Amino acid sequence: MITRRTLLGGLTAGAAAAALAGRAAGAPARPAAAPLPLHVVNNSGAYANGSVWIYLLGNDGTQQIRVTPDGRPAPVALADNGPDGYTDYAIPLAANGPTTLGLPPMSGRIYVSLGAKLKIKAVADGNGRPALAYPAGWVASDPNYDVLHDCAEFTHTPDGMYCNTTMVDMFSVPLALRLTGAADQTTGTLKDGARARIFADVKAAAGFDRLIVGDRRVIAPGHGLDSGLFAADYFAPAIDAAWSAYAAKDLTVTTTAGTFTGRTDGGRLTFTGPRGPKGQGGGAPVGTVAFDKPSTRDVLFCDGTLAAPNDGTRGPVAAVLGAALNRATLATHAAQPVTDPAAFYQQPLANHYARAMHAATSDGKAYGFAFDDVAGFASYIEDHAPKELTLTLTPF
Repeated sequence: MITRRTLLGGLTAGAAAAALAGRAAGAPARPAAAPLPLHVVNNSGAYANGSVWIYLLGNDGTQQIRVTPDGRPAPVALADNGPDGYTDYAIPLAANGPTTLGLPPMSGRIYVSLGAKLKIKAVADGNGRPALAYPAGWVASDPNYDVLHDCAEFTHTPDGMYCNTTMVDMFSVPLALRLTGAADQTTGTLKDGARARIFADVKAAAGFDRLIVGDRRVIAPGHGLDSGLFAADYFAPAIDAAWSAYAAKDLTVTTTAGTFTGRTDGGRLTFTGPRGPKGQGGGAPVGTVAFDKPSTRDVLFCDGTLAAPNDGTRGPVAAVLGAALNRATLATHAAQPVTDPAAFYQQPLANHYARAMHAATSDGKAYGFAFDDVAGFASYIEDHAPKELTLTLTPF
């Protein structure tokens, strides 16, 4: 299964990091699939169609591309920057009703902006190839900071359609995805009045209140670190408690490779992997992996000590540990991952930003942090025989 972590390869904003090309694990490598009908529906109730624009940006496996208003894929070019220094890749909505486009085989994002267009600059990446500096709504100096915008993420390949709504970086615009094909699936839908509830819940959580940016957005706590809006040592006591808890008892982490058993030794949480292929039978252990104490940054970005390589051993264990720290279950539950959401976010030191996102969705699923796909709690859907995708701006 392609997840957000493999789908976009940890895309962040900025010129250097904007090169989606070659980074998305889901980037198409087989013969091209037919364009997938994409319907965009504006049910926001706050902005008319004439004040909403969409942007289809990403890569086709070889280069950065965007989709034009008439539905054609076109390569990004530095010459696309206009006199103001920015591209105009905006696709206006139809005057009334849904707007339908063809989504070519590509990996990328569907951005929506309300009230004003986005300022997206074409830049040269580290190899001198055209790329894009994506909007970074959590950076006060970003040209799009004052623009109401948000995005969904997708990979469309000959093998299927993989997509999700995301709050990993920020939350601003309520979005829902409906994917029809072999099944009929919807994700991301907020409960009635939930946008306001998200703002209120995050504001009420101790240490999270400064992440509110007026009525425009709530930024993720990880992005609050560099701007001084979130405490750099927030998770330190919770991390200490978890590492101490397993000095005298086992912590088990079950992944697709089997069950890893760990204890804290010399300040490191060290796991011995299962034996034999996928833990079945004899032979040498699949692997031994050890983790130093992560920082708050590592927990929030699911990176650093908790980086999750696609290696079948360290990566899956790191993902489970990261999810457990965000959900505040690591110190209290010796068998991971915890699959009962009633146990999540019950401790004072938890990712209460993510808690607010999950509480707001009608199915309880959200991408509040990068490892939210652990145990299947992410707002992610896929279909291997897709017929159409609908992105809906739901009521504010």
